Amino acid sequence: MLIEQPPQLLHWLYPDALWRMDRHQKSVYLTFDDGPIPEATPYILDVLDHLDIKATFFMVGDNARRYPHLLEEVRRRSHRIGNHTYNHIGGLSPHPRQYLANAQKAEDLLHTGKLFRPPHGWMLPAQYRQMRRSGWRIVMWDVVTRDYSTRLTADDILENVRRYTRNGSIITFHDSLKSIDKLQQILPEALTWLKAQGYEFRVFE
Repeated sequence: MLIEQPPQLLHWLYPDALWRMDRHQKSVYLTFDDGPIPEATPYILDVLDHLDIKATFFMVGDNARRYPHLLEEVRRRSHRIGNHTYNHIGGLSPHPRQYLANAQKAEDLLHTGKLFRPPHGWMLPAQYRQMRRSGWRIVMWDVVTRDYSTRLTADDILENVRRYTRNGSIITFHDSLKSIDKLQQILPEALTWLKAQGYEFRVFE
Protein backbone atom coordinates (compact mmCIF):
# COMPACT_ATOMS: atom_id res chain seq x y z
CA MET A 1 0.00 0.00 0.00
CA LEU A 2 2.99 2.32 0.49
CA ILE A 3 3.50 2.06 -3.28
CA GLU A 4 -0.04 1.76 -4.61
CA GLN A 5 -1.20 4.68 -2.49
CA PRO A 6 1.29 7.47 -1.68
CA PRO A 7 2.61 7.95 1.87
CA GLN A 8 1.79 11.11 3.76
CA LEU A 9 5.41 12.25 3.49
CA LEU A 10 4.91 12.93 -0.21
CA HIS A 11 1.75 14.92 0.52
CA TRP A 12 3.83 17.03 2.89
CA LEU A 13 6.62 17.53 0.31
CA TYR A 14 4.17 18.67 -2.39
CA PRO A 15 1.35 20.34 -0.46
CA ASP A 16 -0.41 21.97 -3.42
CA ALA A 17 -0.27 18.95 -5.72
CA LEU A 18 -3.44 17.09 -6.66
CA TRP A 19 -3.39 13.67 -5.03
CA ARG A 20 -7.09 12.88 -4.86
CA MET A 21 -10.10 14.76 -6.11
CA ASP A 22 -13.48 15.25 -4.39
CA ARG A 23 -13.91 12.34 -1.99
CA HIS A 24 -17.63 13.06 -1.76
CA GLN A 25 -18.25 12.39 -5.46
CA LYS A 26 -18.48 8.92 -6.97
CA SER A 27 -15.90 9.71 -9.64
CA VAL A 28 -12.38 8.74 -10.68
CA TYR A 29 -9.71 10.36 -12.85
CA LEU A 30 -8.09 7.86 -15.18
CA THR A 31 -4.53 8.74 -16.27
CA PHE A 32 -1.94 7.17 -18.57
CA ASP A 33 1.75 8.11 -18.36
CA ASP A 34 4.78 7.88 -20.67
CA GLY A 35 3.25 7.73 -24.16
CA PRO A 36 2.28 8.19 -26.82
CA ILE A 37 3.76 5.13 -28.54
CA PRO A 38 2.32 3.06 -31.41
CA GLU A 39 2.66 -0.21 -29.49
CA ALA A 40 0.31 0.86 -26.69
CA THR A 41 -1.61 4.12 -27.17
CA PRO A 42 -3.91 3.03 -30.04
CA TYR A 43 -5.08 -0.04 -28.11
CA ILE A 44 -5.85 2.05 -25.04
CA LEU A 45 -7.72 4.62 -27.11
CA ASP A 46 -9.88 1.90 -28.66
CA VAL A 47 -10.75 0.43 -25.25
CA LEU A 48 -11.67 3.88 -23.94
CA ASP A 49 -13.82 4.54 -27.01
CA HIS A 50 -15.59 1.19 -26.67
CA LEU A 51 -16.53 1.97 -23.06
CA ASP A 52 -17.21 5.69 -23.69
CA ILE A 53 -14.58 6.81 -21.17
CA LYS A 54 -12.37 9.89 -21.25
CA ALA A 55 -8.90 9.94 -19.68
CA THR A 56 -5.86 12.16 -19.23
CA PHE A 57 -2.64 11.23 -21.04
CA PHE A 58 0.52 12.60 -19.43
CA MET A 59 2.80 12.56 -22.46
CA VAL A 60 6.54 12.60 -22.85
CA GLY A 61 7.32 15.44 -25.24
CA ASP A 62 9.87 13.53 -27.32
CA ASN A 63 7.35 10.72 -27.87
CA ALA A 64 4.83 13.27 -29.09
CA ARG A 65 7.48 14.68 -31.42
CA ARG A 66 8.21 11.23 -32.87
CA TYR A 67 4.55 10.24 -33.15
CA PRO A 68 2.62 13.46 -33.84
CA HIS A 69 -0.27 11.48 -35.35
CA LEU A 70 -0.84 9.83 -31.96
CA LEU A 71 -0.81 13.20 -30.18
CA GLU A 72 -3.44 14.43 -32.62
CA GLU A 73 -5.45 11.21 -32.32
CA VAL A 74 -5.65 11.58 -28.53
CA ARG A 75 -6.85 15.15 -29.04
CA ARG A 76 -9.31 14.11 -31.76
CA ARG A 77 -10.91 11.61 -29.42
CA SER A 78 -11.40 14.40 -26.83
CA HIS A 79 -9.06 13.15 -24.13
CA ARG A 80 -7.10 15.49 -21.87
CA ILE A 81 -3.37 15.88 -22.40
CA GLY A 82 -0.85 16.49 -19.63
CA ASN A 83 2.88 17.15 -19.57
CA HIS A 84 5.37 14.47 -18.40
CA THR A 85 8.55 16.40 -19.31
CA TYR A 86 10.26 16.31 -22.69
CA ASN A 87 12.30 13.14 -22.23
CA HIS A 88 11.10 11.60 -18.94
CA ILE A 89 13.73 13.54 -17.06
CA GLY A 90 14.48 12.29 -13.56
CA GLY A 91 14.41 14.50 -10.53
CA LEU A 92 17.83 13.72 -9.03
CA SER A 93 20.22 16.01 -10.88
CA PRO A 94 18.68 18.82 -12.97
CA HIS A 95 18.80 22.31 -11.56
CA PRO A 96 15.25 23.59 -10.96
CA ARG A 97 15.56 25.98 -13.92
CA GLN A 98 16.72 23.12 -16.16
CA TYR A 99 13.84 20.98 -14.95
CA LEU A 100 11.39 23.76 -15.75
CA ALA A 101 12.98 24.28 -19.18
CA ASN A 102 12.59 20.58 -19.95
CA ALA A 103 8.91 20.71 -19.07
CA GLN A 104 8.45 23.89 -21.09
CA LYS A 105 10.08 22.26 -24.13
CA ALA A 106 7.41 19.56 -23.93
CA GLU A 107 4.72 22.17 -23.36
CA ASP A 108 5.62 23.87 -26.63
CA LEU A 109 4.51 20.65 -28.35
CA LEU A 110 1.70 19.51 -26.10
CA HIS A 111 -0.13 22.73 -25.10
CA THR A 112 -1.55 21.27 -21.89
CA GLY A 113 -2.25 24.52 -20.07
CA LYS A 114 0.59 23.66 -17.67
CA LEU A 115 -0.89 20.42 -16.36
CA PHE A 116 2.11 18.42 -15.15
CA ARG A 117 3.03 15.08 -13.63
CA PRO A 118 6.68 14.44 -12.72
CA PRO A 119 8.26 11.23 -14.02
CA HIS A 120 8.36 8.51 -11.36
CA GLY A 121 5.84 10.54 -9.36
CA TRP A 122 8.32 12.74 -7.51
CA MET A 123 10.75 15.62 -7.83
CA LEU A 124 13.10 17.53 -5.59
CA PRO A 125 11.39 20.12 -3.40
CA ALA A 126 13.31 22.92 -5.16
CA GLN A 127 12.09 21.66 -8.53
CA TYR A 128 8.54 21.51 -7.20
CA ARG A 129 8.73 25.08 -5.92
CA GLN A 130 10.15 26.30 -9.24
CA MET A 131 7.30 24.64 -11.15
CA ARG A 132 4.66 26.04 -8.82
CA ARG A 133 6.10 29.58 -8.99
CA SER A 134 5.90 29.31 -12.77
CA GLY A 135 2.20 28.51 -12.68
CA TRP A 136 2.20 24.75 -13.21
CA ARG A 137 -0.51 22.54 -11.73
CA ILE A 138 1.03 19.33 -10.39
CA VAL A 139 -1.01 16.13 -10.63
CA MET A 140 0.17 13.14 -8.61
CA TRP A 141 -1.97 10.06 -7.89
CA ASP A 142 -4.16 8.27 -5.40
CA VAL A 143 -3.73 4.80 -6.96
CA VAL A 144 -0.71 3.72 -9.00
CA THR A 145 -1.54 0.34 -10.51
CA ARG A 146 2.12 -0.71 -10.95
CA ASP A 147 1.30 -2.07 -14.38
CA TYR A 148 4.97 -1.51 -15.30
CA SER A 149 6.27 -3.97 -12.67
CA THR A 150 7.83 -7.25 -13.80
CA ARG A 151 7.00 -8.64 -10.35
CA LEU A 152 3.24 -8.29 -10.78
CA THR A 153 0.89 -10.29 -12.97
CA ALA A 154 -2.03 -8.86 -14.91
CA ASP A 155 -4.33 -10.19 -12.19
CA ASP A 156 -2.28 -8.33 -9.57
CA ILE A 157 -2.81 -5.09 -11.50
CA LEU A 158 -6.55 -5.73 -11.66
CA GLU A 159 -6.61 -6.41 -7.92
CA ASN A 160 -4.80 -3.12 -7.24
CA VAL A 161 -7.56 -1.27 -9.07
CA ARG A 162 -10.28 -3.10 -7.17
CA ARG A 163 -8.63 -2.83 -3.78
CA TYR A 164 -7.46 0.76 -3.70
CA THR A 165 -9.88 2.80 -5.82
CA ARG A 166 -12.19 5.09 -3.86
CA ASN A 167 -14.16 8.28 -4.45
CA GLY A 168 -11.99 10.89 -6.13
CA SER A 169 -9.13 8.52 -6.93
CA ILE A 170 -6.57 9.58 -9.51
CA ILE A 171 -5.62 6.24 -11.06
CA THR A 172 -2.32 5.84 -12.89
CA PHE A 173 -1.72 3.39 -15.73
CA HIS A 174 1.01 3.62 -18.39
CA ASP A 175 0.85 3.52 -22.18
CA SER A 176 4.32 2.00 -22.36
CA LEU A 177 6.10 -1.11 -23.56
CA LYS A 178 6.48 -2.29 -19.95
CA SER A 179 2.74 -2.16 -19.36
CA ILE A 180 0.92 -2.97 -22.56
CA ASP A 181 0.97 -6.78 -22.29
CA LYS A 182 -0.79 -6.59 -18.93
CA LEU A 183 -3.20 -3.88 -20.05
CA GLN A 184 -4.26 -5.95 -23.05
CA GLN A 185 -5.29 -8.62 -20.57
CA ILE A 186 -7.07 -6.60 -17.92
CA LEU A 187 -7.79 -2.98 -18.95
CA PRO A 188 -11.30 -3.65 -20.34
CA GLU A 189 -12.18 -5.69 -17.25
CA ALA A 190 -10.79 -3.07 -14.86
CA LEU A 191 -12.72 -0.24 -16.50
CA THR A 192 -15.89 -2.29 -16.75
CA TRP A 193 -15.59 -3.07 -13.04
CA LEU A 194 -15.19 0.63 -12.20
CA LYS A 195 -18.29 1.42 -14.22
CA ALA A 196 -20.22 -1.34 -12.45
CA GLN A 197 -19.30 0.23 -9.09
CA GLY A 198 -20.97 3.44 -10.26
CA TYR A 199 -17.87 5.55 -10.79
CA GLU A 200 -18.05 8.47 -13.22
CA PHE A 201 -14.91 9.10 -15.24
CA ARG A 202 -13.65 12.68 -15.26
CA VAL A 203 -10.70 14.60 -16.67
CA PHE A 204 -8.87 17.62 -15.26
CA GLU A 205 -10.20 21.03 -16.20
